[in-house]
Amino acid sequence: MKIVVIGGTGLIGSKTVALLKTRGHSVVAASPATGVNAFTGEGLDAALEGAEVVLDLANSPSFEDDAAMAFFKAAGANLLRAEQAAGVRHHVALSVVGTNNLQDSGYFRAKQAQEDLIKAGTIPFTIIQSTQFFEFLGSIAGSAFDGEAVRLSNALVQPITSQDVATAVARVALAAPTNGTVEIAGPQQFGLCELVERYLGCMGDVRPVICDPHAPYFGVVLSEHSLVPGTGASLGQTTFEKWLGQSVLAKSA
Repeated sequence: MKIVVIGGTGLIGSKTVALLKTRGHSVVAASPATGVNAFTGEGLDAALEGAEVVLDLANSPSFEDDAAMAFFKAAGANLLRAEQAAGVRHHVALSVVGTNNLQDSGYFRAKQAQEDLIKAGTIPFTIIQSTQFFEFLGSIAGSAFDGEAVRLSNALVQPITSQDVATAVARVALAAPTNGTVEIAGPQQFGLCELVERYLGCMGDVRPVICDPHAPYFGVVLSEHSLVPGTGASLGQTTFEKWLGQSVLAKSA
């Protein structure tokens, strides 16, 4: 069948496109780089013609509150309109575990708005809420750096590799819509502060890491379980140790 992947040239999208192609499907990697812009609507109608499934894996180019809200609202509305016209049978969107409990953050308010649009629409859907990606540990550290130290809560996290996310997204894309939310996560739990400190050390980053229970995470003060999934989450297979070993090798290559 024809599957359109919005954000199909990004970290998750490119891996998902490759997986679906190996299974014999006709896959369109849609992004501004390929002439398809969900935010403006450019190229959407042509890209979605004949599509049965649409995967929305695009992220806002800005984490600033108003910009993120504008992106997810406009892109979400444009996609649902184009899907209705094309007769799409399954809308799959990638979101974040705990979004509804992280509403002190403008970015997570924007993700909630995206989810609410999907639920209020007429296209059958599945929302995949994922925990943080291992690949974003450096960005998390950067966001928490105050010029002297990286300050982070030691709230629990259960991060997942981008490849395991793509595997889960491809699986959901080929299944029937749930008209609900599914959660995915990695196989291990860690304290966020301790995990970032370990990662930075292995990457040769000498910035000190301070565990501070009041340190905000993208504007949100976390409770112990803010970022971990509930029971029944689908778990990836790649451990932190395996991913870290691959990352250290890639850095030294």
